[in-house]
Amino acid sequence: MFSQPSQICFKLPEWLNVYCQSYQPSSQLEDRMDFVIAAAAENISRQTGGPFAAGIFERDSGQLVSLGVNIVCPQQLSILHAEMVAMTLAERKLNTFSLKQASLPAYELISSAEPCAMCLGAIPWSGIAQVVTAACDKDIRAIGFDEGGKPDHWQQALTSRGIKVVDRVQRQQACEVLQQYERQQGLIYNN
Repeated sequence: MFSQPSQICFKLPEWLNVYCQSYQPSSQLEDRMDFVIAAAAENISRQTGGPFAAGIFERDSGQLVSLGVNIVCPQQLSILHAEMVAMTLAERKLNTFSLKQASLPAYELISSAEPCAMCLGAIPWSGIAQVVTAACDKDIRAIGFDEGGKPDHWQQALTSRGIKVVDRVQRQQACEVLQQYERQQGLIYNN
């Protein structure tokens, strides 16, 4: 007899909500990125997932809407990349399937790393107005992660859809988190 789960849910690391309370809204991209990169570092130091974090912020005010970390391995779900978690949390919190609505402010995704092929595909559907990244594709691949088949000029692919892209913000700090994960021999999945 055929059987499958009737509901899918995932659990966030216990420390995440407390960490979010420490955020002080900032108009500076670097401050928001520092907050996201520190969450990635916390995720590996607490051994609750991979070396990636992403947040959804109100673009103009800098208010935090949601923060996600990579929880692929602990939750046994390949789609739980930090960006996917952050977008899912924001949509659920705001009770909408699209973050691009006239009644809502413009939102940005700030990620400790460039999106992989899966996350890149989800970004336009999410309604995000801006994407800000730190570590680049080669930094991520250098420690062994497979980012999938995404276009070399992924930034232009998003820009052509009206999504502003700012990349390599605080890149060195994000690379240090990736290198720490590698030194700790963190699990490199799907390679």
